[in-house]
Amino acid sequence: MTRADLVASMASASGWTKAATDRALRALLASIRTSLKRGQPVTLVGFGTFSVSRRKARKGKNPRTGQPMNVVGGRTPRFRPSKELKRAVR
Repeated sequence: MTRADLVASMASASGWTKAATDRALRALLASIRTSLKRGQPVTLVGFGTFSVSRRKARKGKNPRTGQPMNVVGGRTPRFRPSKELKRAVR
């Protein structure tokens, strides 16, 4: 499902216009992004939890040359689905 498909589906389910639905979806995603940048988890009951995880620095190998290299650590987004979502997908 593409973003346009999602907007169309949400618009038909809510009775809103596609333009209003697209603005709402963009606002939702921007809010989630802002919270994750601050390191705050976002929990959507019945759907799941978005959070930020730390990755440690580690040693790796350059796939092209085979030379060892250092891979820097950092923060990465994570998603943990809720039990309801897991059940719905099964």
